[in-house]
Amino acid sequence: MATPSIPAISGRARWQAFGVCVAVAALTILDLSKVNVGLPSIEKSLGAGSTELQIIVAGYALAFGLALVPSGRLGDLYSRKVMFIIGLSGFTVASALCAVAPTIQTLVIARILQGVAAGVQMPQVLGLVQQLFQGEERGRAFGVFGATIGVSTAFGPTLGGLLIAVGGPTDGWRLLFWMNVPLGIIALLLAIRLLPKTQPHQPGARNLDLVGIVLLGIAVFTFMLPFVLTTGGPDDSPWRWLSLAGCAVAVVVFIAWERRYEAAGKSPAIHFALFSLGSYRNGLLLATAYFAAIPAVFLLTTLFLQEGLGFEPVFAGMVSIPFALTSAITALIGGRLVARYGRSLVVLGLVIAIVGFVLVLLGAVLPPAEDSIWFMAGAMAVAGAGGGLVISPNQTLTLADVPVTEGGVAGSMAQVGQRVGTAVGVAAASSIFFSTLYREGPGNSDNVMIYHDGFRNAFLVTLGLMTIALVIGLLDLLRRKRASTDDGEASDADSAPTAPSAAPAAGAEEAG
Repeated sequence: MATPSIPAISGRARWQAFGVCVAVAALTILDLSKVNVGLPSIEKSLGAGSTELQIIVAGYALAFGLALVPSGRLGDLYSRKVMFIIGLSGFTVASALCAVAPTIQTLVIARILQGVAAGVQMPQVLGLVQQLFQGEERGRAFGVFGATIGVSTAFGPTLGGLLIAVGGPTDGWRLLFWMNVPLGIIALLLAIRLLPKTQPHQPGARNLDLVGIVLLGIAVFTFMLPFVLTTGGPDDSPWRWLSLAGCAVAVVVFIAWERRYEAAGKSPAIHFALFSLGSYRNGLLLATAYFAAIPAVFLLTTLFLQEGLGFEPVFAGMVSIPFALTSAITALIGGRLVARYGRSLVVLGLVIAIVGFVLVLLGAVLPPAEDSIWFMAGAMAVAGAGGGLVISPNQTLTLADVPVTEGGVAGSMAQVGQRVGTAVGVAAASSIFFSTLYREGPGNSDNVMIYHDGFRNAFLVTLGLMTIALVIGLLDLLRRKRASTDDGEASDADSAPTAPSAAPAAGAEEAG
């Protein structure tokens, strides 16, 4: 079926709409990282336990992930602009509720609502980028998008530390949420004015697969739940892992339902044909592993520097500034180079990032405690230089072959992978970190050494996740080269059977 044409939009209008999308994406992603640095303050202010603190971080990601697919599908079928405005309005209101929360229970509920709203607006951002740009211009747009996401993720702890310093150690955490309110209102007014009113649709009925959406939601929820409830403390119940059995059942039922639904000539919640696209499938898996590692790295770093070495939140957060700066620069560069170098650019970025994170680990545990922060900051610059070459090029490659009409739901599934990765990575790393403290703490007077051990043990998990992302990138690179070689041989056989096969043209490996 032919893809409907994209309504003509002037270059200036496209980039203005894109600016609104990027700003809101930054606001959304900031709340994944800036709140980390406020956890000790929230603990003291509201008497939060480890479970509540874990839900504030991972519960946001859980709610985010659950809302992505249905909202992405609604945006594709009806109006991305309307869904964007609904999500941004809800995010702004939920942020205000978080800021005034009188108890930890209220904060947890408001935080989950904030995650749902974030999950409503984020797939519209990716769908609109798909709609607004084509070809190399789309690569540049994703370069800017990737730079923004990288800066938001890395600068979040610094911003959080500054706000806590301004607001005080007891109630400074409330400013983390208050800042979203005026910014959200401004973005809302701009979105109403600047986002395109029309979008392409596939011809035919615009049915919404409610059963499929519910089944997928159950699968995502039952998979993420045990990780959200994992704190590393002695109160963790082993029964929580039974939820994974429910996830397996939900996945089987979901696949069966979707195939039956599509066979009936209706549009399912997820078009499985998307996963037959190697670029999409492998890009999604790589992003899942990468985003399982990155938020965990920043959480571990702030916990180690604040609680282990006694640095103020603002200084603990500033360690991530070099990562933010270098990742922003290389993300912009990567957005321009991805059309030429493709997946090899992502692989290079992962190698550099892994080297940088190894240096972060060494900088944390080898130097004297008072000097660790400087070594870690320098190593973060190296890791950021690699990270910028991962996010935007991978985003471009992941969605390169996806039809515009499926941009929202395809972006939603990519975001689901990232949020699932975040929940799993944060849970795995933080549980090992805290379990090390619980195990070595009693009777041990060397507090710094305990935190060294906890940080080292947990950080090895993040390095393992980065290595998985690298392996996926290498396998996809080999797949593309093999496909390019096969295409070249077939072309030569058709045109000149007796001639030797020609070498693939530069950059042809990324066409597959």
